[in-house]
Amino acid sequence: MSRSARIERVTKETKVLVELDLDGTGQGEISTGVGFYDHMLNQIARHGGFDLTVNTVGDLEIDAHHTMEDTALALGTAFAEALGDKAGIRRYGSAVVPMDEVLVQAAVDLSGRPYVVHDEPALAPYIGPVYPTSMTRHVWESFGQAARITLHVTVLRAARPGGHPDAHHVVEGQFKAVARALREATSIDPRAAGAVPSTKGTL
Repeated sequence: MSRSARIERVTKETKVLVELDLDGTGQGEISTGVGFYDHMLNQIARHGGFDLTVNTVGDLEIDAHHTMEDTALALGTAFAEALGDKAGIRRYGSAVVPMDEVLVQAAVDLSGRPYVVHDEPALAPYIGPVYPTSMTRHVWESFGQAARITLHVTVLRAARPGGHPDAHHVVEGQFKAVARALREATSIDPRAAGAVPSTKGTL
């Protein structure tokens, strides 16, 4: 059974196309107009083992908010659609990922109940010319709501003694950790015998 989805989201502010295959090989083709965001979404593909295409055209002449938000919403919708009834999946996934001085923990439950907890230190306002670091939390919130998942992302360590957090490492560590947690949660559990992993019988 194919676990894939194709989502198009069109508003007066953005036009987004997302194609997702949960059982891919980690190939990403990403274009949002926000270079660092492209780099982060490629982490989702590579470290999640997903094949992911994202093509977003947004109102970057205003700022990156709508582009990043609507891309995250479309990506979350794609995950929800590709997972279908969630029969046979592991459901839960977690990862602790180091990136040099940074250590990030992510935990996910493909529960059908959207809830996002995000904890990171104060960061420089921008990474590169157009990625506002204040948007990282909103990306996870938008993704989690659309995917209908419970997601916790916690930056456990962020700086060397006496130093300041490297925003690039802090954010990239989050995307890698979430990708690894999603990889585990979406994978098929050979012991589940195709059953939905819930005593309710549905997720």
